[in-house]
Amino acid sequence: MNSELSTIRAIVREIGQADALVEVEQAGCGRCQEAGGCGGQHLTQMFCSTPRTYRVANEIGAGVGDRVTIAIAAGSVRRSANLAYVLPLTATIAGAVLGMFLGDDPGAMLGAVAGLSLAFLHVRRRAAADTGISAIRPQIISRSS
Repeated sequence: MNSELSTIRAIVREIGQADALVEVEQAGCGRCQEAGGCGGQHLTQMFCSTPRTYRVANEIGAGVGDRVTIAIAAGSVRRSANLAYVLPLTATIAGAVLGMFLGDDPGAMLGAVAGLSLAFLHVRRRAAADTGISAIRPQIISRSS
């Protein structure tokens, strides 16, 4: 596994077969009170008042009520967002431009649909096959009392 990990603290609320439902204790970096802190935690609390719970891999066997550290490969969220948003948008625009050169407005519409369809097929294939470090698969890496 990559040594570059992003971590956050959470509490286990429920146990599944190979995973756990965890409640994240804070959002953002948690440096709101420090000099240079961005205040992002206060912003997320304003828009999300309900507890933030996520299902994560529980390979260490944490139990309900355990305080745990959740880790995800650094950059995996950015890479996944690019794959899910930037690629389809770029493919749609490229398809529309290519289609416009081939057949004016109807060609642009067909090209946009074709580009978007190809992008979705690619994203779906990558998501089904991606179990490596770039996959968004948070997991519990440690627990504390």
